Amino acid sequence: MCSPFDWNRVQYIIVLSGFQRYMKLRLPTNLDVKNKKVLVRVDYNVPLKKTKDGWQVEDDQRIISSLETIKFLQKNHAKIILITHLGRPKGKFKIGLSSQPVAKYLTQKLGIKTNFINECVGAKVKQAINQLSAGDILLLENLRFHVQEKKNDKKFAKQLATLADIYINEAFSSSHRAHASTEGITHYLPSFAGFGLQKEISTLHKLMTEPKHPFLIIVGGAKISDKIGALENLLQIADGVLVGGAVANNFLKAQGIETHKSYLQDTPADLKKEGVNFIKLADELIQETKTEKILKDGYIPLSKIIYPVDVVAAASPDSTKTQIIDLTHDMKDSTHDKNLMYLDIGPKTIKLYQELISQAGSVFWNGPMGYFEKAPFKKGTIKIAQALAKSKAKTIVGGGDTVDVINDLNLKNDFTYVSTAGGASLVFLAGQKLRALKPLTIDTY
Repeated sequence: MCSPFDWNRVQYIIVLSGFQRYMKLRLPTNLDVKNKKVLVRVDYNVPLKKTKDGWQVEDDQRIISSLETIKFLQKNHAKIILITHLGRPKGKFKIGLSSQPVAKYLTQKLGIKTNFINECVGAKVKQAINQLSAGDILLLENLRFHVQEKKNDKKFAKQLATLADIYINEAFSSSHRAHASTEGITHYLPSFAGFGLQKEISTLHKLMTEPKHPFLIIVGGAKISDKIGALENLLQIADGVLVGGAVANNFLKAQGIETHKSYLQDTPADLKKEGVNFIKLADELIQETKTEKILKDGYIPLSKIIYPVDVVAAASPDSTKTQIIDLTHDMKDSTHDKNLMYLDIGPKTIKLYQELISQAGSVFWNGPMGYFEKAPFKKGTIKIAQALAKSKAKTIVGGGDTVDVINDLNLKNDFTYVSTAGGASLVFLAGQKLRALKPLTIDTY
């Protein structure tokens, strides 16, 4: 059995394909960090906007999630060195991707004085660290200005390790990647998990092992390849799956429903890259769950995997001329229809999904319901977000696009938990190992 929750040592039970895998994270104690130089890998990959006063932080959720660890270190008189990536600069300096605005935000908006230096390794950085007093914070420049970061270069990892006595990973959203600052560095310093990272894992773990039923999964977004692992694993414990976005096109196609020019991962290049026929896989999932039902209104049986019954279609995402296509009737295709793309769930689907959400006990949502970047195709995503916000269910949401929608609608506080991670949470929910977490475990058996 899983022992009671303990902030210092916690055991997680992850159900995966009929067996249980146990993971104990190593968390820092007062003695581990007291009066030490501590290197903290945060994920301050936050959106920045250019203003007349320079670049400024637009969303501070990922910053806020790291504060418990930072305050813990300050309480123990540690010298705190924060390292992060920001955007995709591809190894080159880009002014709009500097981490300096984050240091300003911490100082000016959050009242946490944070020094900044425009490098992340070398003698200049070491000198700046030596000048810190106990409890001081230094944020280093964007790690990805160095190509060695993403390559998990050993030399670069060693250079980072020479900056401190202790390493803490507080970047769950980057922990599915083996980079120099997430996995490589753990070979050279005593390494621990941060409290924010632990909270992410604890929340997802409880979702997998203790969901309140009916448990719904809502899956959207563009690529089914990003979601399929988590979907396959969660299907074992979920009562129903509501599918939207381009992901739904694979299930529609698998059922013989014409999708015209809608986005699908079915090209020869997709098949070669992924090694999977996702339309065939979607069909297999439908067949495997065809005898399982979710009850609407407590007695109306519906298929476990539910895909759109109608869609909003247009000639392209840039089109303002749209039409509703009912997918429950035989459709007579015209020349015009063959050029259509399905870009949002339709009104009947919205209503069905809203009713099921209202009856749910817990819900996990990842991925928008349509091409929400364009006004004609954002209604489905907005309506689902609003339905979840009003729901009495335990609601957990993850994924950058989905979180952006919630923030734009000012609904963040209406959800039980908003994860800072997208890809990492999906890898975790798929039952796969997060490469940067393995070095932080006490033991695995």
